[in-house]
Amino acid sequence: MAPSCKFKVLEQCKISPPPGTLPTTSLPLTFFDIPWLLFPPSQVNPFSFSSSQTTSSTTHHFTNSILPNLKHSLSLTLQHFFPLTATLAMPPLPATPHFLYTPADSSVSFTVAESNADFHHISGHHQRDVQEFHHLVPTLPQLKTGSYEHLSCPILAVQVTVFPHCGISVGLAFCHVAADGRAFNNFLKCWASIFRMEPDLNTLPFNDRTVIRDPNGLESILLKQWWDLVNSESNQPHTDADLRDMVQATFVVGRTDMEKIKERILTLSRKIFRSELGSMYLSPYVLTCAHIWVCLTKIRFSRTKRSVGKNPHYFGFIAGGITRLGYPVPDMYLGNCVSFGRSVARGDELVGENGIVVAAKAIGDTIEKLNGDVLGGAENWISDWKELLGSSEHHVMVTGSPKVDLYDLDFGWGRPKRIEEIGIGKTRAVSLSESRDVEGGIEVGLVLPKAQMDAFGSVFSKGLSTDPVDES
Repeated sequence: MAPSCKFKVLEQCKISPPPGTLPTTSLPLTFFDIPWLLFPPSQVNPFSFSSSQTTSSTTHHFTNSILPNLKHSLSLTLQHFFPLTATLAMPPLPATPHFLYTPADSSVSFTVAESNADFHHISGHHQRDVQEFHHLVPTLPQLKTGSYEHLSCPILAVQVTVFPHCGISVGLAFCHVAADGRAFNNFLKCWASIFRMEPDLNTLPFNDRTVIRDPNGLESILLKQWWDLVNSESNQPHTDADLRDMVQATFVVGRTDMEKIKERILTLSRKIFRSELGSMYLSPYVLTCAHIWVCLTKIRFSRTKRSVGKNPHYFGFIAGGITRLGYPVPDMYLGNCVSFGRSVARGDELVGENGIVVAAKAIGDTIEKLNGDVLGGAENWISDWKELLGSSEHHVMVTGSPKVDLYDLDFGWGRPKRIEEIGIGKTRAVSLSESRDVEGGIEVGLVLPKAQMDAFGSVFSKGLSTDPVDES
């Protein structure tokens, strides 16, 4: 936080579903949920809102006119999305992990704060010190590894911060074990519709987890792997001290940029293979991810002046499962239904002249395999992703999806001005989301040391401005 910034917590409370609306309920984890035990809770800021309603709002007006309905509408929403108020309980084997909702104890932590920080600076795309906005999001404890007989943690925390006469931010921390980005976005849309007093029945969740089939026993396989990690080694996230010299920035890849990347790939493939790789899967997602992978690999090794070598470099991402499973799962299913993809390429090839072709082919091939068998290699999800989490020097991991329409969130204050994934500072991941202002574009969020961010910006821009390679 900037030294001149004043930040004040006005209220801390708990929000629960309305009394008497729900019985004590236990819901099991599915095999889709278990790999997320590896990850720290996501911190999403600042759904930052700036409109005529919010810019004219004083703290007094906010706390008296807006806040009561925010709390009440959240309570009503949690009646339907009650697993988000539950506690994640991890009893030791052979007992199974579960979400436990009890009317007397289950709730969501809700913080109300006031800040005089520069709202427009914080909600920009440019480089900002990560500690400038960490105070705008709540925190949740991570399931820590070690020799524990029983592990548990809450699922969701909410913080609403008012910037007098400037705007409002809604910061969230949630445990990804409970829901993927699609499902969590449904929760936010439902809350917003109830706040507007225009409840959208299409956003109500489907809470029956038996819809997820597990004929191959993946739950027991993955759960055993996770407990083996718990009992053998530390898996702590990066601490805040690691973030002291870090900056966060957002880059946008638009449709024109994607066409340039695609043309460069096709031109290089004609040069390399004497023909276009007609079967190469070159979606906007693949094109964007390939560009990011190459740029990050280049700056990491140019910084250290070390030889890249022929070691494998991994690129990890998630892929939606609902449309790939081969059996129906409701769109409103509240839980995780995503697969984990891991592409591999040699480091020296990624930074070479044909690096963008190598990256795109590796990512595209992985996606096509998932299209054919979304659970292929699922028994290795934890071991594969543990390796990714263990090294940010050689590997790249992306979170989020541009297919999740976060910028359509509507509390009646207009579209969010900015959405930021704060948790990537701890995981060293890259966040991807739809672009707010560029139709068909993708926003790329990064946290890096200042010098590396400068270098990334240069390589990123150069890669988008370079003309396709001459075939002659």
